[in-house]
Amino acid sequence: MSQNSTIRKFIDRNVERQLVREFLLSKTERAGFGGLDFQRTPEGTKVTLSAERVGMVIGRKGKIINELQRNLQDNFKLDNPRLEVAEIENPALNAQVMASKLASALERGWYFRRAGHSSLLNIMDAGAKGCLVVLSGKLTGSRNRTQKFQKGNIKYCGDTALQFMDVGKAVCVKKLGTIGCTVAIMHADSKLPHEIRIKDRHEVGLPPLSEVAVIKEGSEELPEPIAEEAPSDEILEEVIEEEPVAEEVVVEETPVEEVATDEAADDSSTDEEATE
Repeated sequence: MSQNSTIRKFIDRNVERQLVREFLLSKTERAGFGGLDFQRTPEGTKVTLSAERVGMVIGRKGKIINELQRNLQDNFKLDNPRLEVAEIENPALNAQVMASKLASALERGWYFRRAGHSSLLNIMDAGAKGCLVVLSGKLTGSRNRTQKFQKGNIKYCGDTALQFMDVGKAVCVKKLGTIGCTVAIMHADSKLPHEIRIKDRHEVGLPPLSEVAVIKEGSEELPEPIAEEAPSDEILEEVIEEEPVAEEVVVEETPVEEVATDEAADDSSTDEEATE
């Protein structure tokens, strides 16, 4: 029974905070409502409202903010609420502000493609890492349709989406019907799990490495040879190697007359042998 009461207590607290958010959004939408931050302190509940134009929330001599704080104390079950206002540094990176501007542009008659692309470009030019713009409703005809505009890194689910994605929603009311405007922005300082940076040695506290020359095989850049200069007093002798000359073969020629006499002698000897 006590566990159910604890769960019910948390649920009621979150429902009450959502009702406070809707109330302040309706009252300060023209001032550029950017979100709420609830902090529980020993003195009570601290409610910080982020706005683009802080002067419109405070009012002359604090008239508007005092009236809002009285409404929080009378109409909502918050423990001693204390309302504060903080200015948004870069409104183009606030999803709720851009969603409200997109809905306002559609109500003024902008074509949905022009409004969606314009919002997307403004957000990316401001330095966002990724952006998603979704328009859902009666955009052009009697039937419902959904149009998406996206650029950069976007996470849809998981702890990464809950940690790095800023989501804002607004409603545009037109004659044909209502159009829901959703803007999701991933900020530039978001570090995703797959992004790894290798630190330098001096960042870790290690000494720098000594420079070593490494010559790779097949590299054309080879060290130049060191040529020693000969002293001027000494005379350098050049040794010229001669190629070996082939020995000439001398062929002795016998005179023609001696050959003829030898043949005649041979013939006479053969004739003598025949007569015998």
